[in-house]
Amino acid sequence: MDPREKLLKDLQIGCGKARPVKAPKGSQLHCKGWYQEAALRMLCNNLDPDNGENPDALIVYGGLGKAARNWDCFDAIVRTLLDLENDETLLVQSGKPVGVLKTHTSAPRVLIANANIVPHWANWDYFHELDKKGLIMYGQMTAGSWIYIGTQGILQGTYETFAALGQKHYGADLTGKIVVTAGLGGMGGAQPLSVTMANGVALCIEIDPSRIAKRLEKRYLDVAAGDLDQAIAMARQAADQRRPLSIGLCANVGDILPAMMDKKFIPDVITDQTSAHDELNGYFPRGISFEDALKLRKSDPDTYKEMALNSMAEHVRAILAMKDKGAVAFDYGNNLRAQAMKKGVDNAMDYPGFVPAYIRELFCRGEGPFRWAALSGDPEDIKVTDEALIQLFPKKTKMINWLKMAEEKIEHMGLPSRICWLGYGEREKAGKLFNDLVREGKVKAPIVIGRDHLDCGSVASPFRETEAMKDGSDAVADWALLNCMTNVASGATWVSFHDGGGVGIGYALHAGQVTVADGTDEAENRVTTVLRNDPGTGIIRHADAGYETAIDVANDKGVKLPMINMYGAHSGNV
Repeated sequence: MDPREKLLKDLQIGCGKARPVKAPKGSQLHCKGWYQEAALRMLCNNLDPDNGENPDALIVYGGLGKAARNWDCFDAIVRTLLDLENDETLLVQSGKPVGVLKTHTSAPRVLIANANIVPHWANWDYFHELDKKGLIMYGQMTAGSWIYIGTQGILQGTYETFAALGQKHYGADLTGKIVVTAGLGGMGGAQPLSVTMANGVALCIEIDPSRIAKRLEKRYLDVAAGDLDQAIAMARQAADQRRPLSIGLCANVGDILPAMMDKKFIPDVITDQTSAHDELNGYFPRGISFEDALKLRKSDPDTYKEMALNSMAEHVRAILAMKDKGAVAFDYGNNLRAQAMKKGVDNAMDYPGFVPAYIRELFCRGEGPFRWAALSGDPEDIKVTDEALIQLFPKKTKMINWLKMAEEKIEHMGLPSRICWLGYGEREKAGKLFNDLVREGKVKAPIVIGRDHLDCGSVASPFRETEAMKDGSDAVADWALLNCMTNVASGATWVSFHDGGGVGIGYALHAGQVTVADGTDEAENRVTTVLRNDPGTGIIRHADAGYETAIDVANDKGVKLPMINMYGAHSGNV
């Protein structure tokens, strides 16, 4: 059978209903070029049952984060990618393929826009109206941009956060410390393994038993506790023994935090990574069972949302109470604090977001999430890339330790993949390295290189990535748009621009890029240009805000800053 026809049959294209989806593997092309092939495989990979959270509904993670608007749109995207020429560009509007334009060979093969609503109307209620009419789709971050790689995708960023927290507050790692958090979904599921990688103890509360089972199966979570007393006892024993351990407890965090305080149990660290940005589909109100909550969502969504917001308010009050009793509290970027403020918790911002608290200095150096996937489907290709990166950056001991831990502890979900954080200048070197590996046949097929939208220069999000900017430019979204246009101009294979992400409609705008290393000279030019300029916008963004580290990096690395260089001062003060 012709490879294309076999693929259409395997993916059941045209059946008009949900079906299991697996990405094609190997070195055989189905499309007219590797750029289109990569987009097709990564789209399918997002919906792999081993990877996505609810693939039957096209939901990848984050409550409503989808890869395509509906199954007919998925089928149309696949068919279009199979026919797409090497000088054409597919336009995707909120998960629906809407047109193909004749561009040129160096242009992106796909341009994606998800859930972008004119600001006056940019809220969940209006989004849901459009969604009911079939006019829009929530793309989260990497769901609608086809570069989700499972829980590993956020794992190193989560690890970096907990490692920085340990260093800042304890002068070391998290040895002997207990972290309490909630949410074991696609993003939150990274928390238990991240904490134990930092040598701490994680007590993770999750109301959905299937998510606990999945994290246990994939070895992100060590054990499950039968009740709160057992969970506390296990956590205390492990901390006393200075032994890393992650514990899952199936319960509602809104019920558990007050119960912990009644038992005089105050953890060392308290945070949360439920999908609180979406009060209807991402958060479960207290005082109602998991099953009844699912029914109420459908039967009376307005009542459900009111209950969820009230529960979030109590949730934040409990975090603040634990903070007052000595716990280190931080927000993990899910908009929980802003949601609580809607219900009168005026001091919700009394504990910081994770970016200003622990990550911003990394952003000022152009550091951010560098992720890649082996289109061959062979895990050995990832081992080759891991070892090659270790040889390329022998002095990056933190990265080397991470890659060794990742190889030992992380089970691949869907196509084999990896992530590590690299800085400005390092990313383009890694891109060239990967392209050389493909060119020399050291890996079996091309490599896809992308990132989370959570990066140094790609997001405007006042309650997360751009919270508490030095110059007060938290809500200025020009930077995310400039990053998007920069990646188009630099030759990324596909580029995306979204509203919402992990904090919800109206609270963030963000851009993503994915670039393919296929071993050609053209690919080398693309990956090095994109991977230089993409984090370069982060250096520029933070330098413009007045961060001395970013200005120093720009001067050291040759990033041109016209206003600062002209006046010797932050441009906003000129």
